Amino acid sequence: MEGFWTRMALRVWVVLVLLFLFIPILLIPAYALNSSKIQSWPLTSFTLGWVNLTLNDPEVVSAVGLSVRIALVTTIFALVLGSLAAFAIHRTRFFGRDAISFLLILPLALPGIITGISLRSSFTFAHVELSIWTIIIGHTTFCIVVVYNNVLARLRRTQGSLFEAAADLGASGLQTFRDITVPLISTALVAGAMLAFALSFDEVIVTTFTAGAQNTVPIWILAQIRNGQRLPEVNVVVSFVILVTIIPVVVAARLTGGSGAARVQAGR
Repeated sequence: MEGFWTRMALRVWVVLVLLFLFIPILLIPAYALNSSKIQSWPLTSFTLGWVNLTLNDPEVVSAVGLSVRIALVTTIFALVLGSLAAFAIHRTRFFGRDAISFLLILPLALPGIITGISLRSSFTFAHVELSIWTIIIGHTTFCIVVVYNNVLARLRRTQGSLFEAAADLGASGLQTFRDITVPLISTALVAGAMLAFALSFDEVIVTTFTAGAQNTVPIWILAQIRNGQRLPEVNVVVSFVILVTIIPVVVAARLTGGSGAARVQAGR
């Protein structure tokens, strides 16, 4: 009996925590459809007028387009550098290997404001002018981590005998990489890329310190919240950011639950 009530209490607690986390997020799309500029409850009527207004706002379109371009370039850099780092850590043994692995993970563990201030100080010291490339560098520092962790975790679950068998059959290093390694880590690469894109697209703090005059989505949102005149448009943009962030995370979670071994067998 005690076990039953304990399980019920835990379930109720989980539901309460989830409601506490997600009800505020669900309110944002609701306010985006609210016909009134005042964010009050209950909502009296709904409209798509704010959505149409936002979609036709050149400032919003420019900010979203810039953020998407930054996220795509950041994803490419993070995918290449994170994968190379994962292969180096997994397949080689050298002095300081654990320290390098720790340093790769550190940017994700540090508060964003620490990373942003550090990058801004580094750019100022090196006399680097803030631009779209400084934003990309800043985003890449912490997006590398998600790619690195996904690829390294998949490599650690990979059977070394597959690579040995390929070598025994006369496959070259390039053939082994193409026919064995890539199918095994393909889902990890896609999942890491999606998570990197989601992280880069909605990053606020690092963007603020490394953007300069660039008007990205996070900076536009902060500016409009500060003046408080276009809150309905802010709700629409934030709803879009939530959607763009959630979809890659959900897909990445599904992909990382799969096994790459099936792809190797299917390719035979």
